[in-house]
Amino acid sequence: MRTTASVRLGGCILMVCLLVDRPGWGQAGSQPNRAEPQNKVSDSDWPQFLGPHGNGHSDATGIRTDWSDGNLKTLWHQPLGTGYGIGSEADGKYYQFDREADQERLRCFDAASGKLIWSESQPVVYRDMYGYNNGPRSSPVIADGSVFTFGVAGQLTCRDEQSGAVSWTVDTNKKYGVIQNFFGVSCSPIVFEDSVIVMVGGSPPEDQQIAMGALDRVSPNGSAIVAFDVKTGEEKWRAGNYLASYSTPLVVELQGEQVLLAFVREGLLAIDPSTGNNRWFHPWRSPRLESVNAALPVVKGNQILISECYDIGSVFLNATTDEAEVVWADNPRSRDKNFRAHWSTPVVIDGALYGCSGRNAPDSDFRCIDFETGTVHWVDRRRTRSSVLAIDGHLVVLDEGGRMQLVKANREALEVVTEIDLGIGAPDRPALQPPCWAAPIYANGRLYVRGRDNVICLQLGK
Repeated sequence: MRTTASVRLGGCILMVCLLVDRPGWGQAGSQPNRAEPQNKVSDSDWPQFLGPHGNGHSDATGIRTDWSDGNLKTLWHQPLGTGYGIGSEADGKYYQFDREADQERLRCFDAASGKLIWSESQPVVYRDMYGYNNGPRSSPVIADGSVFTFGVAGQLTCRDEQSGAVSWTVDTNKKYGVIQNFFGVSCSPIVFEDSVIVMVGGSPPEDQQIAMGALDRVSPNGSAIVAFDVKTGEEKWRAGNYLASYSTPLVVELQGEQVLLAFVREGLLAIDPSTGNNRWFHPWRSPRLESVNAALPVVKGNQILISECYDIGSVFLNATTDEAEVVWADNPRSRDKNFRAHWSTPVVIDGALYGCSGRNAPDSDFRCIDFETGTVHWVDRRRTRSSVLAIDGHLVVLDEGGRMQLVKANREALEVVTEIDLGIGAPDRPALQPPCWAAPIYANGRLYVRGRDNVICLQLGK
């Protein structure tokens, strides 16, 4: 393992880890730089967090670009329990993970009609330290006839896709001695070959009496990332002597080899996804105690951008399978940063990076920067946080209050094509109540958007 020469800074306080989710990279219509998911599903499905390529990009074309006068039709909507995460769609079914009372619940709906097919639950014990909601923050992943969920208290569960019956379950917090961080477990599971992989970040027995959130006193025990057998739930390997962040791992290809990138609490860890062997580590975290790296790495070829919102912003790396070198980095002493990702992962289209930068209102904005140089092309000072989906040369931008815009991917200027305020109800749908933190997802012509209490399915495809 080789550590790059850099300042040990970076990270961000995250309110909802669920929202962040596995970006790789991908220019519109191009193949992303990551391993293809093992899921046996249609190319039009959205079987995992951040979509089929794990980077917030859809390959779809021919979307509706006029949302006025009811042109963006509501197909169905469903009430939600407690939680922050959006669901996943595969094989004509939509899966939503949330919490009702003291149970974490996975529901399966017919994707075309919204009709409930099955609902299965298991007990959960979790209280948020800061009073945010106590539901799951992650999205399910569908692979090879199974659905995997990772709960806010670290319960990793495999269920049968058709019936919802539990195949196996592991309490990772208990098994690996995880000391609860500020906002619970937020990583979404990923499937690689015959493994389901999650970020755990446990601690040794002597640390188990340390109070929740006292991460300055907590020691790691080598379980930053753990891989489990998809069929049995048995541990296959563990890696990384670091604590957990709110980020989700992703697998990319570097120099023709598969490499798993994990933005852990202390920085960016690269490991072999088949064996768990460490490749390299780049430190990047804020010096503040209450900060955790959250937005996922954005990757294009051998170029990697990682970002946080509280102190030091972004760093851009050139990576190989053995090391990572800094190309550019935001000045930690300056308040003026190129990009500061909070809980929403940005996307790259044609060499330009688009996304929400900043901690919260009035500090946040939506902006476009040059991916390779960090040069800021333009800034939309909307002063509200947002999430983004890349599709058909456009960006679906959802503000946390429910306003949704279709923005043309244009590095020269902000170009809003059409918009709709989903925070205002309509005859065919309820109003989305804030916070609308999960990035919208798209599958088979259907756009899913969620707020605090409801998920809405809209006909975005023509």
